[in-house]
Formats: sequence, C-alpha cells, structure tokens
Amino acid sequence: MTKTTNTYEGMACMVVGVLMLASADAVTKLLIVDFHAGEIIFYRGVFAFLPLVPLIVWNGGVRSLRLQQPRGVWWRGVIALVTSVFVALSFINLPLAEASALIFTSPIFLTALSPWLLGEKVGWQRWSAVLFGFAGVVVMIEPRSSAFTIWAFVPLIAALCSASRDIVTRRLGIVDSATTVMFYTSIVALIGGAISMPWSGPAPNAEQWALFVLSGIFVSLAHLLIVMALQLAEGPTVAPLKYVSLVWSAILGYLIWGDVPGTWKVLGAMMVVAAGLFIIYRETQSQKVQRALVGD
Repeated sequence: MTKTTNTYEGMACMVVGVLMLASADAVTKLLIVDFHAGEIIFYRGVFAFLPLVPLIVWNGGVRSLRLQQPRGVWWRGVIALVTSVFVALSFINLPLAEASALIFTSPIFLTALSPWLLGEKVGWQRWSAVLFGFAGVVVMIEPRSSAFTIWAFVPLIAALCSASRDIVTRRLGIVDSATTVMFYTSIVALIGGAISMPWSGPAPNAEQWALFVLSGIFVSLAHLLIVMALQLAEGPTVAPLKYVSLVWSAILGYLIWGDVPGTWKVLGAMMVVAAGLFIIYRETQSQKVQRALVGD
C-alpha cells in the first residue's frame, strides 16, 4: 500500500470519525432534555464500552490492559469525565453549532497554557493566533447584545478541561495503547455516571434506549477511527479535518431544531477555526525545525 493511499484512507477515517462525534453530540442534545449529564454519560458509556471488548481480545486479552503509566491514564480518565459533563451541559441552552464551535477553542487554550504547564516555547505568531481566537469567542457570544447567555461559558469550560486532558497526556508521557487508554477512560466514565444514578429519573423508553445505543457506538467508533487516521497519515494532514464537524453540526442543528446561526456567530466561529488551523500549522513547522536540529 502506497503512502498516498494511506494518506487518503487516514483523511477518510478522520472525516468519518469527527462526523460521528458531531452526530453523538446531536444525540446528547436530544437526550439532555430528559436526562441529567450523569445518566447520559453512564448509559452511553455502557454501549461505548462494548465495542472495546473484541479489540482488547484482539490485542492480547487481559495482558494488554496492564498499564505502563497508570497515574497518567487514571488522571486523563478523570479529566475526560469532567469534560464530558460540561460538554453535555453545553447543549442545554445553546444551539448545537454554537456550542460545538466554542468547544473547539480547546487547541487555543492548550497553546495558551503550554508555556506555564509544559514549559513549551510559544512564539509571537501563535500568541497572535490565541488572541485572535479569543476575539472570535467574544464576537460569537456577543456579550453586549440581548443574544448573550451565561450558558456560553459552559462549552468554554469544557474546552479548558479538554486542553487540560491533553496537557496531562503530554506531561505524564502516557505511552499505553489507544485501546488500553480508552478502556480505562470508559471505566472512569461508568463509575462517575453510576455515582449520579441515585438521582436519575424514569428509565429510558424504547426510543431513548435506541438513542443511547447509537450515541455509544458513535463515540466508540469515532475515537477508534481518529486513532486510525493518525496512524495512517501524518497529524498535520488530518488534524485540520476535525473542523469539518462544525459544518455537520450546523447542518444537524438546522435539520433537527431549525437553528440558523446569525452573522456574528458565523464570523466568530470562522475566527476560532482560523486560529486553530494556524496554531496547527505553526506547531507543525516548529516540529519540523526541531527534527532537523536533532538530525544535525
């Protein structure tokens, strides 16, 4: 198989993966009306966990679950759980596309926190992109208009949590396989969701069970496809394709809820996307320089 073929397959895996994640978010928005975040995380986690079982067997069974970096994996799982809670809460009072766009500020938060928490050098160009991205957030939430809602800060908290999860992954040097990390992340999600179940409402009906099954499968397969994408193609090639999910979120928001983003929402989202893409580009260039220096 040629490198070009691998690249195209990787790009296809990334696009399908992020579309599945956006679809899972739409299902979460449908369910958050009748279930609290803990219930959604628990029920979805059960069905997201099931596709991992054959993968674990394929990778060597129980032996593949031995952790090389347990502290990092467990911390990552806890932060991922908190992120999932805020992601679910984001969809209560915000349109799907707007909440998704604000959650996509995660790379901007990651870049802004890297110098202090990871000791990484961030040049003026990436700092400019950070400021531009946060300006896009201000444009999107319209703080001085009647359209402003305090709920706009919830997806920003989710984005900050997501960035913190990535910082933990980098700082603690997690080297365990993607399947193993997903297994323990799912365990933490199930435990966290189970703790909230005493405050749950009526059991899901047949239609809601179907939505939970669909959401769980989407989430599990999406993460696996994204991992495959990064294995088949270089990160800088497939990473920008994550933003395709914003378009799909806007389409789903219109088809299901009739949401039509206003001019300022679209402009702000475009600024956030532009900042994220530029940060990816600059990080790629920085990595190339570092590899060249090591080679010398």
